[in-house]
Amino acid sequence: MASQDVVISYGESKEFSATLLLPPGRAVACVLLVHLLPADRAHLLAGRFVDVGLAVLLLDAAVPSGLADELRVLPPEAMAAASAFAHERFGLPQLAVGHGLGGTLLLAAHDAVQRAAAVTLINTPRGVEGFTRRATLAPDRYAVAGRSIALGGDLLPRLGWNGLHDRVERLGRPLLILHAPFDNTVDIANAAQIFTAAKHPKSFLSLDGADHVLSRDVGALHAGDMIVAWAQRYLAGSHPPGAGVVVEWSEGGKLRQRIDAGGHRLIADEPAAAGGADAGPSPYDLLTAALGACTAMTLRMYADMKGLPLRHVSVSLKHDKVHAADCEQCETREGRVDRIERIISLEGDLDEAQRNKLLEIADKCPVHRTLHAEVWIPTRLAD
Repeated sequence: MASQDVVISYGESKEFSATLLLPPGRAVACVLLVHLLPADRAHLLAGRFVDVGLAVLLLDAAVPSGLADELRVLPPEAMAAASAFAHERFGLPQLAVGHGLGGTLLLAAHDAVQRAAAVTLINTPRGVEGFTRRATLAPDRYAVAGRSIALGGDLLPRLGWNGLHDRVERLGRPLLILHAPFDNTVDIANAAQIFTAAKHPKSFLSLDGADHVLSRDVGALHAGDMIVAWAQRYLAGSHPPGAGVVVEWSEGGKLRQRIDAGGHRLIADEPAAAGGADAGPSPYDLLTAALGACTAMTLRMYADMKGLPLRHVSVSLKHDKVHAADCEQCETREGRVDRIERIISLEGDLDEAQRNKLLEIADKCPVHRTLHAEVWIPTRLAD
């Protein structure tokens, strides 16, 4: 994914740094991700959003304070400025995602919430009093993932539950809360209090097996997947098809690839046995899926054109390599050849002649013809 460092100003001559992550092609929406995660966890989570065509403005809510080994938390005004920056840069629907105290800061930042189409909170305290004793170093200082983080200034009273409760009640945005049951930095009871105060639409998801900073890959990736699935209805829009198909490596796996096909985003990977993480269909799965989809579409269109009583089509496919000598129809007689077994199930009040005709039509599907034709693939390096 493309990455840009940006500097955002707020208040009187104050500024902070953030990272802008961009998907290949045109972004379909923007995520404001405010977190207190280690850098690798934040990028892994953000990568899930980039995979589906979302730009991500990645903001670590804790910045150097000037004191040794201590960080300070940015104020809600900084969150609002980050949201305004994303709006000016993209002019697209926004999803506000806050992790830990980053979620609390988002709740306190009225402008940031108002620009968002939806809000997601991950392991977020209801207010500063929501941290466990283990994580509380002092009334205004907390330990998160080995970092000492101070509120400073007037943030302590501004981030208490008394004031935030009303903001949650008046959120006016769809809300998704994700929380790890065994989070020992922010107890899950915080999620229950925020959820109870919020108005519908609201949803809750338990991040079973995860900790506060999503230290296991499966926790960060699962959280990203669930947020994407939930947020799609709020970020949906009309996006023109792109130029062809773009494929590039995606963070989160050695073989994992991000695909942009005419504005539609999906993931390809290999199973664990082949060195991948099984995060998506393999290249051959995608190839056979293309043949299956084309077959079903072709049969549907033919049946509609001829007025055939076809109710449903199902195509099952399996790819493997077989010895050429075992293929009577193959011109190749040595080595191995690719074999795609295709089984078509037809439902409807069809007679035998109609079923046989549909079987014949299946071979006229354009992808089927491409696989049997000579294919020219000119390849060159990009300029």
